[in-house]
Order: sequence, then C-alpha cells, then structure tokens
Amino acid sequence: MGDVVRWAAFSCVLVPVVLLWYGSSPARATGTALGLAAVAGACRVLLRQSERGAARLRAEERVAHRGRHQRTGTGTHRGGRHPGGTTPVD
Repeated sequence: MGDVVRWAAFSCVLVPVVLLWYGSSPARATGTALGLAAVAGACRVLLRQSERGAARLRAEERVAHRGRHQRTGTGTHRGGRHPGGTTPVD
C-alpha cells in the first residue's frame, strides 16, 4: 500500500504544477490539488478496509477449513454407512 500512497502524493503535486505550467490560474491548480488529495484519501481508506476484510476472511477460512475437514472429535462418522446393526433381528 505504500507504493499507492507515494504515487497518489506524487500526482497531487505533479498535476497542479503541470496546470500552472500550461497557464491555468493558481486558484484552479490549488482546487485541483485539494480535489486529488480528497480522492486519494478516500481511496486509501477504502483500500485499507478492503485489506482488513480480506485478512479477516482468510483467517476465518483457515479456522473453518480445519474444523470441517479434520476428522477428529465427536460426530466424525455422522451420515456415513455403518456395518451391521441396521437389519432387523428375529
């Protein structure tokens, strides 16, 4: 995520400089810089939330995966065929 933040900061500086270079007003360049900073900040927050959610899902899958496929504890043979004992005895 560090690379994304560095590129966002770079663009927040570069775009207003280019606007000033090509004759835009300083007020317009400043407004553009503030808008880019707001968008970059919102994207950073959303990216962080997404990473946290993905990490939480991976952790839950690891726990659920162990419990579902390891055959230990009570009820390990539930639903399977059991030899004998199922036919009526006379």
